[in-house]
Amino acid sequence: MKIQKLGVQLYTIREFLDTPEHVRESFRRLKDLGYDQAQTAGCQIPYEEFGRIAREENLEIVGTHDKFDLMVEDFEQAYENHMHLGTKNMGIGGFRPQSIQDVKDFIVKANAIGEKMAARGGKFTYHNHSHEFVKDEEGRLVMDRLVEGLNPKTTSFVLDTYWVQHGGGDVRHWIEMLAGRIDILHLKDMAKSTEKEKHIITEIGNGNLYWEGIMETAEKAGVRYYVVEQDTCPGDPFDSLKISSDFIHKHFM
Repeated sequence: MKIQKLGVQLYTIREFLDTPEHVRESFRRLKDLGYDQAQTAGCQIPYEEFGRIAREENLEIVGTHDKFDLMVEDFEQAYENHMHLGTKNMGIGGFRPQSIQDVKDFIVKANAIGEKMAARGGKFTYHNHSHEFVKDEEGRLVMDRLVEGLNPKTTSFVLDTYWVQHGGGDVRHWIEMLAGRIDILHLKDMAKSTEKEKHIITEIGNGNLYWEGIMETAEKAGVRYYVVEQDTCPGDPFDSLKISSDFIHKHFM
């Protein structure tokens, strides 16, 4: 399979986005590495300025990880922020429930945001980690409750390949099960550490995930955006992003 554009989760380079000058320089470096799209993880400078710089550097913002409380308490402000960025995918990076009721309450709030976004041509997006794959006191996964409860017409999942695997799930199975409900797929590789029972996030192609199968399944499932994210890097994150970009361009672009 072939993808047309490659994206990056800007959390990977969070330390390089603290001023307008650093944002512009970082966006130019990303473009040079072969990234044409980005997903935010909050903005350290005003949204309007952040979005303007992205447009000037020809980097398309395809989604966000932003403040859930603001979306709930002041949706109009949250929406305005997203319009400055030029995206209608309003999302969060996850949440950690303490009870089944927390999950139920979250679903109600998320669906309400999703309805408001859908009325304006957008969606609410949810990004998973691995704690959603822990069984609760009723023997169900939080992920199962989210899949069942979130409205597929107004919300979508930002499925993270590493965290699915880390949680004991089968990446391709979950992509298949969420077919049509994944607008953004997080490409994140897993490697085995020399420390007992420990795994690490690594550059795409340097780990053990079966990328040919994952990408083929993702294409069939209708994934729109392919976004590299590396939460932690062994050195300069731009060096890690180059390794990932080179691998994906060689095999899938």
